[in-house]
Amino acid sequence: MARLNARHPWSHNDHFHRWILANLPARRRTALDVGCGQGALVESLAPHFGSVLGNDADRTMQRQAADRCAGLANVVIDGSDWSDLDGPFDLVTMIAVLHHLDVDAALAHVREVLAPGGRFLAVGLAPPVSLADHLWDAASIVTNPVIGLAKHPRRDRGGVQPPAYPVQDPTLAYDDLRRRVEVAMPGASMRRRLGFRHTIAWTKPTT
Repeated sequence: MARLNARHPWSHNDHFHRWILANLPARRRTALDVGCGQGALVESLAPHFGSVLGNDADRTMQRQAADRCAGLANVVIDGSDWSDLDGPFDLVTMIAVLHHLDVDAALAHVREVLAPGGRFLAVGLAPPVSLADHLWDAASIVTNPVIGLAKHPRRDRGGVQPPAYPVQDPTLAYDDLRRRVEVAMPGASMRRRLGFRHTIAWTKPTT
């Protein structure tokens, strides 16, 4: 599968930037992207917000994100502990980041730093445990090369490449994560997606 995907590569994480941009909050003063990586999402959010803060603990990612967004006056790339950030933010995003963190503490902090009416949009990974998990993984395996061919029609002869950013295997199952999200963020929408991913969307109540 890895060799097949390498012929027509595509970023499973970047694929969901469109989903995030389609679900932005009504008020767009400030945005925070936790674990911003190389800064692609930060760059995409910049035209829509007064200011965007990209945060990443990895120095290489900080440097690459800063280089990418060097011409954007409303973007700051930060390497401090994101749990020390106070907000308020109208948007907090995480792509393939939540499973790197203490989930309960991270969800609680997102709830604190979001402004009333602000949105939390996350794209995550979970290990397949239940029958539904395995069925979605099977669907992702089947569709993965098709999506790759559509996104990258020309064959890439570079072979399998190592990830450009730090990776960590998820350990918390989807159903377990959903229960934690429901406790921390009542009313949140959590859905399995193709591409071995799931999404979480929550709007902080205004009262």
